[in-house]
Amino acid sequence: MALLLSLWIKLFFVLTPFFALTMFLTLTEGCSERRRRRLAIAVAAAVAVIALILFFAGRQVFFVFGITVDSFRIGAGVLLLLSGIGLVQGRPAYAAAPNGDVAVVPLAIPIIVGPATTGTLLVMGAEMHSLSAKALGAAAVLLAVACVGGVLLAGSFLQRVLGARGITILSRLTGLVLSALAAQMIMTGVQGFLRVPSA
Repeated sequence: MALLLSLWIKLFFVLTPFFALTMFLTLTEGCSERRRRRLAIAVAAAVAVIALILFFAGRQVFFVFGITVDSFRIGAGVLLLLSGIGLVQGRPAYAAAPNGDVAVVPLAIPIIVGPATTGTLLVMGAEMHSLSAKALGAAAVLLAVACVGGVLLAGSFLQRVLGARGITILSRLTGLVLSALAAQMIMTGVQGFLRVPSA
């Protein structure tokens, strides 16, 4: 249970829910409340499918490209760190016209499931070997995605309660958490390299 909670919290922040909320509100500005709800559900469904594919494909991807988990952990950590820094600095990463269907692109990919999230999910999936661990990880992924979907569904309410400034503050706090997670990921990868004996 403690592991599930830990994975859920980590994944929730990796999916950058408050930055996603900011972009969701921007891209759906002028849409009806019903349209926003439908888009939020579509985004959550798309993210769930993409995240589960990445989670279960981790070991196969590493095998095909001959990449070690530690090397990918360092690379994903660097991307996650850059993503966190961008959130802290409040840099808008993507923009799109709100007239089309924005559920899959750009909201699901690359705003929520960007390079950093992709790397994190691949590493996490590759680290879990047993069936029970995989099931626990998949449950954490779905729980985190459901929470992100809940944040998007409550977008209009949160916008009224928190205002643009409040959402920006939450987004920057998310960036700080991501930076800490990235530092830990990079350090674990470096330690893994140092433990590998030279040939």
